[in-house]
Amino acid sequence: MKAYQVVENGKPLEEVELETPTPAGQEILLKTISCGVCHSDIHIHDGYFDLGGGKKLPSPLTEPLTMGHEIFGEVIAIGEEVSNINIGEKYVAYPWIGCGDCEHCNADKTHYCMNNTNLGVNVGGGYGDHVIVPGEQYLFAAGDTPDNLAGSYACRGLTAFSALRKAEPFPHDNSLVIISAGGLGLLALKIARATYGINPIVIDIDDDKLKVAKELGASNVINSASEGAAEKLFELTGGGARSIVDFVGAEATVNFGYRCLARGGTQVVVGLFGGQLTIPIPVHILMEKRFLGSYVGSLGEMKELMTLVADGKIEPVEVESRNVSEANRTLKEMKEGKLVGLVALTHN
Repeated sequence: MKAYQVVENGKPLEEVELETPTPAGQEILLKTISCGVCHSDIHIHDGYFDLGGGKKLPSPLTEPLTMGHEIFGEVIAIGEEVSNINIGEKYVAYPWIGCGDCEHCNADKTHYCMNNTNLGVNVGGGYGDHVIVPGEQYLFAAGDTPDNLAGSYACRGLTAFSALRKAEPFPHDNSLVIISAGGLGLLALKIARATYGINPIVIDIDDDKLKVAKELGASNVINSASEGAAEKLFELTGGGARSIVDFVGAEATVNFGYRCLARGGTQVVVGLFGGQLTIPIPVHILMEKRFLGSYVGSLGEMKELMTLVADGKIEPVEVESRNVSEANRTLKEMKEGKLVGLVALTHN
C-alpha cells in the first residue's frame, strides 16, 4: 500500500510503500476513497500546540505516522468476527478509538481515553490508501453524501455538532454566533440550520468568506477586524451574544467573543490556533459567563449526526478534491490560511 507519512515534525511528508494490513478478529480493512484535511493535521505535523506567550505544548512523533482522520472508504476485507459489514460497502470511520474498558470508554467518552489509538493521530490513517478500523461499531453509512465530503463528518462535522450541543439552547436566529467562515464554520452553519432551524450570525476577518456565509444562510455577518464590530454584535443580539461557538480558537477571536458574551451566556471554543485568554475573575462571576472547551465528539453523538447525514437532512457544503500526492501543498496552504472551505485528498 502507498502512504504519505510524517517522518519528522515540520518536514514534508514522505511517500512510502508499506505492507497492506490483513484484518483479523473484529477488524475491517477499508480502501481509502477520500480523506479530509483537518486543521488538527497541522498540529500533528508541526508537533506542538501554541499556548501563547511563546510557550508550546509538544506532541512529538514516536514513529513515522500516516496522518488523516477524516476517512471515507470501501470495505475490501473483514476479520472472522465481523458479522454486519459486507465487502463492497462504503463507510465513514469514527477515528476516536479508546481502550474500550476504562471510565471514559464505559461512559461513551472514548475520545477522552488516555490509552487511545486514534486513526490518523496515533495509528495509520487516511493519507494511506488502506486503513484498518478496529470494529464495525466505528463505521457509519453516509447516504448520498458526496465521497469527498463524507469523511469530514468524522471530525469537523462531529466537532461542530458536539460544540453546538454544548452551546444550546437557540431560541432564535441571533441567539447563536459562529466565529469562522472557513470550512468548519460553514459546515457548522449548515448543521445549525438543519438541526435547530435557525440562521446564526457568522463572524470572520475575511469579507470574501463572509459573503459565502451570507449566501449559505447566515442571518448576519460581521468582520471582527472592522471598526465597531463589537458594537454591531451587541446591537444585533440585543445586548450581547447568548451563545458563541468559536471554530478558530485564536487569542484574538476568543477574547473578542468573551467581551461580546451576554450575562449568563455560553462561549464554546473548538479551534486550536492557540494563545491565551485573561479573564477578570469578579466580572466572570458577576456576569455568570460560561466558558467551555469542546474536543471532537462522542461515538453516541456520531451516531446521531450520521443519522441526519444519511437521511439527507444536512445540506452538503462544497469540497475541493485533490489527489493525495498534493498533501504537502495542501498542508502548506492551510498553515498560510490560503484554503477557502474544505479540502479532501483522494486516492485513485
